[in-house]
Amino acid sequence: MNDFSKWKYALIGLILVLGFIYALPNVFIPQPAVQISANRGGSVDTALKEKVQGVLEKNKLAFSAIELNGDRLLARVDDSDTQNKAQALIATELGDQYIVALNMASTVPAWLRAIGASAMPLGLDLQGGVHFLLDVDQKATIDKLQQRYRDDISTALREAKIRYDSINPTPNGIVITLKSAADRTAAGNVIASKVNQPEKLGDQPPMELTDGATTAESYALVAKVRDALIQERVRSATTSNLTTLRNRVNQIGVSEPIIQQQGTNRIVVELAGVHDTAEAKKILGATATLEYRAVDENAGNVPPESRLYYESRIGGDGKPIPIILSKKVIVTGDELVDATAIPDPQDGRPAALIRLNAKGGQKMLEFTQQNVGKRMAAVYIERVPTTTVVDGKEVRTFKETQQVINAAAIQGVFSNRFQTTGLSSMKEASELALLLRAGSLAAPVDIVEQHVIGASLGKDNIVKGIKAVILGLLAVLVAAAIYYHLFGLIADLGLVLNLLLLVAVLSMVQATLTMPGIAGAWRSTPTC
Repeated sequence: MNDFSKWKYALIGLILVLGFIYALPNVFIPQPAVQISANRGGSVDTALKEKVQGVLEKNKLAFSAIELNGDRLLARVDDSDTQNKAQALIATELGDQYIVALNMASTVPAWLRAIGASAMPLGLDLQGGVHFLLDVDQKATIDKLQQRYRDDISTALREAKIRYDSINPTPNGIVITLKSAADRTAAGNVIASKVNQPEKLGDQPPMELTDGATTAESYALVAKVRDALIQERVRSATTSNLTTLRNRVNQIGVSEPIIQQQGTNRIVVELAGVHDTAEAKKILGATATLEYRAVDENAGNVPPESRLYYESRIGGDGKPIPIILSKKVIVTGDELVDATAIPDPQDGRPAALIRLNAKGGQKMLEFTQQNVGKRMAAVYIERVPTTTVVDGKEVRTFKETQQVINAAAIQGVFSNRFQTTGLSSMKEASELALLLRAGSLAAPVDIVEQHVIGASLGKDNIVKGIKAVILGLLAVLVAAAIYYHLFGLIADLGLVLNLLLLVAVLSMVQATLTMPGIAGAWRSTPTC
C-alpha cells in the first residue's frame, strides 16, 4: 500500500530534475580565449572584430569564434599555446588603446544561463588563477610630498609678503630662489616657523634648510625632505594601498583573493580564476583620480604658476583644445568620500556626483566663495599599464594621461557636494565612480610581475579523492560479497551497473549539448 501522496513523489521528482539541471553547468569545461576591452579613447565595434580576425588569420592561428559582447570582444581558441600566441600578437597590433588579456570563456549553453544556472565558483587551488606583483611608485610618493611642501612654502611666503623668483622641486630638494640675502634669511625664518614644524611631538622637522647657490642677482634656499620621512611615507602609502586594493577587488567580485604586503613597497595579489583578467588588470593597475584646479584665463605664454593641459573635447582643427590651469590644486581624490554615476538632471548627460570630506569641502567652499563666475576645471588623471612584446619577451610600460574632462564657470558657492560632467558615456562615468569610490591610491602602483598559477594543488587533491572513493567502493563491494554471499554479489552487480549507466547518461548529455550545431546556436548570446 502506498503510504505517501502522489504529489509528494512528484515534488521529489521535480527537486531531482531541478538539481540535475542546475548542476549541469559544472560539466562544461571553460574554453581558452583572448579578451579585448577598450581603454579610455578606444572603442569595441565590428571594425575591431574584423581587425582581430585578420590578425589571427594572417598568423594562421585557429579560432572557434570571435564574439562581440557589448564593450568586450572575445576570441575563442582551442588550447593555451594558441591563446598565448594570440594574446601577444593582438596586443602588439592594437597598441595601448586596448587591454588584451587571457581569459577562460564559459561554454555553458545560453538556455542554462537564461534560467540562472552557472558553474560552481572554484577557489585558487581548484581552478588556478592570476598572480600579480605590484610595486608602489616611490618617486611619485616623493614628488607628491615635495609638491605639498612646495605649495605650503609658497603660501607662507606670500602671506609674509616676501618676494621670490621661483620655487622648484628638484631631486636634491625644493629650491627657493630669492632676490637678496635678507630675503633668504627672512624666508628661512618663515618656513621654519610656519611650514617646517614636526607633525608629532618629539619628531624632527620634516625638512632640512640649507643655503644654496648664490649669484649677484639670486640667493637660493634649499628645503630637503628628510630621508626618514620619505621612507615612512612610502611604508604608509603601501599600507594604505593594501586597503584600497582590497576594496577594488571586492568591487569586481573575485572570490578568495589574497592581498598581502611583500617587503617595504611591494604588494602581492592573487585572484582565483582568470575569467575577467582584463578587468582585474585595469582595476588593479590603473590609478584614476580627479584634481580640481582653477582656470588661468590670461592669454599668451604659460606663466610659471600655471601649466598647459588639453581638454577631452576636439576643436575645429581636429585637435584637443588647449587650456591653461593653475599648478595649485584646489582638492584631490584623496579628499573624496563617495562618487556615484548619474545622468545630469538638467540635460541628461553622464556625470559623476562627488562628495568630499570635511577638509576638502572647506577648501572647495573657500575657493568658490572667492571665485563665483570664474571657471574651474576637473582634471582626470589615469595611469594604465600596457604590455608590448620585444624580441619575444613581454615589456611592461605605464602610460599616464592627464585630461581636462570639464571646465565650467562656478555658478554659485558650494562645498562638499557637487557633480562633474564632460564624460563621454554612462559606462565611463560608472568606471570613474568605481575607482574613486573604491579609494584613491596613496601612490601609483605598477604591475611588475604577472603569471598564471596552475591548479596543481586542487588537481592533486581531486586525484587523491577519486582514488579514495574507488578504494572505498571496492571495500564495500568486497565486504558485501563476503558477508551476504550470493545476495551480496547480486547487490554488488546492481550497484556497479547503476554507476556505469549514470556515467553513460552523463557522457551522452555532454556530447549532445556540445554538438557543433547546438553549441553554435547556444553561443549566439556570448558571455565571458
